[in-house]
Amino acid sequence: MGLNSTPSSDRIHIGFFGRRNAGKSSIVNAVTGQELAVVSEIKGTTTDPVQKAMELLPMGPAVIIDTPGIDDSGELGELRIRKTRQVLNKTDVAVLVVDGTAGISEAERQLAGLFQEKEIPFVVAMNKADICVGELSESLKQMEGSLGREAVIAVSAKTGYQIQELKDKIAGLAVRKEPDRRIIGDLIQPLDFVVLVTPIDDAAPKGRLILPQQQTIRDILESDAAAIVVKEWQLKETLRQLGKKPALVITDSQAFAKVHADTPEDVPLTSFSILFARYKGDLKAAVQGAAAIEGLQDGDKVLISEGCTHHRQCGDIGSVKIPHWLAGYTHKKLDIALTSGTEFPEDLAGCKLIIHCGGCMLNEREMKYRLKCAKDQGVPMTNYGIAIAYLQGILRRSIELFPDILAELPPN
Repeated sequence: MGLNSTPSSDRIHIGFFGRRNAGKSSIVNAVTGQELAVVSEIKGTTTDPVQKAMELLPMGPAVIIDTPGIDDSGELGELRIRKTRQVLNKTDVAVLVVDGTAGISEAERQLAGLFQEKEIPFVVAMNKADICVGELSESLKQMEGSLGREAVIAVSAKTGYQIQELKDKIAGLAVRKEPDRRIIGDLIQPLDFVVLVTPIDDAAPKGRLILPQQQTIRDILESDAAAIVVKEWQLKETLRQLGKKPALVITDSQAFAKVHADTPEDVPLTSFSILFARYKGDLKAAVQGAAAIEGLQDGDKVLISEGCTHHRQCGDIGSVKIPHWLAGYTHKKLDIALTSGTEFPEDLAGCKLIIHCGGCMLNEREMKYRLKCAKDQGVPMTNYGIAIAYLQGILRRSIELFPDILAELPPN
């Protein structure tokens, strides 16, 4: 995916699931029109989820995910099945591929039930229609009887039979993010200007801005407003030279303290992380979750989780800065646990607080899955920007843009 492509986190995620050798990879290749997945007669060829961002008509930007077989065996098989289940957490539309020559198994029925439990729209693709007309007919009747006729389709990856119809069904199930849901566009007016504070340090990616900064700038421009991008040490002088009060200052959370000091009190201030908590998560719950910091005691476990994977460097925000700020604020010896990428634990037993990144690399479904895991297990969850603002005593100011949430905060 190029730098100017739609970010994966904003694409429809389409997962292909099924037993080994059901033809998942062949169906993936037929649907995408590319040799995206390795095809073999040997069971278990797909050993890890294979993921690719692409344009898929008639849907547009999508992420295609080919998963290992759900009937794999042994210790390694268990690991593959666990990874397949993790894919479900970010799947917007599921395709259950069934080998028409083998019929429906209990594993496939359970998987269909799991789609329903997780409220994932799905279609069942009965593969190998070119060689198993009789068996396929009986299997179709079984699946249609339990799921409904619209949820099942007979296809052939080999001949292309009804592959276009399958794509149309997938497109019909794909639900895009509400068009009026914006990162910042609903908070500003045309011709406003917004100052974005983006520190460039050793942890910053070479030659580009990080994704939430890119997406925020794009949303500002789509609102017919102007974006002024500065480093943290340039902010005070930039504001002086502008001669006009900006509509808003947005900062990288790491620079919150300095930006707060350099931004006049009558200029609204927030962070990229807080905006993303609202964009694809639950800002109200994240603000409420920050209050759990007050009750932390020696030995309490705090999970710091990131949605992406990257090489951690000296001064890393998740593994170094936030634990340091927590220790300085609470004066407690906390048990800090770190996760990144897809490795978000389903069992949160023992956690007293979760501090999550802004989630820019996660799609909305996966971010909300993580929030639900925390809520269901009674674990408060906040995010980087909100936690940092809380620890530095500027949370109220950082959410003044959202008066309904601000009204629920206790007085300082």
